[in-house]
Amino acid sequence: MKILVSYYSKTGNTKAVAESIYDELKKDDAEIKQIKEVANPEDYSLIFCGFPVHAHSVPVAVHNFIKKLGKGQKLAFFSTHGSKTDGQMPKEAIHQAIGLAKDCEVLGTFTCRGQVDQEILDDLEKKPEHRAWVAEAASAKDHPDSADLEDAKLFAMGMLKKAMKFADFHKK
Repeated sequence: MKILVSYYSKTGNTKAVAESIYDELKKDDAEIKQIKEVANPEDYSLIFCGFPVHAHSVPVAVHNFIKKLGKGQKLAFFSTHGSKTDGQMPKEAIHQAIGLAKDCEVLGTFTCRGQVDQEILDDLEKKPEHRAWVAEAASAKDHPDSADLEDAKLFAMGMLKKAMKFADFHKK
């Protein structure tokens, strides 16, 4: 099974999670690449696709990448965000990603908190409607932490097992 850990990262949060997933899978036939470096996604049996949540949404580069994936492609999403893990914003972004991947086999998702760029927090702090979220996002300062990265490794192994069972089922 050829595996790709792909990611889009601006601050390094999503890259750190991608590297943790890759570290767990590198003994298998796995590669790690930024989304912009992936030429032929159809070459992979399983793709992990990671992104930071931007304003409740999937970044445009990731949106375009997902739309290039083939029918039946096995896919696992992971994201980083400043919100609480069970917050509405990361849920909306993951649901959007799944909707974009409607022709793929989405095997699962993983989200964890990540430090938000201070410039973004400073800009949003000026707008009263965003102040509550800025306070919430500021508490993500030390994330992803070692526990988040260990959880990402567990997610990777779970998705690999699921993909293998899926492949075995379709051989019969």
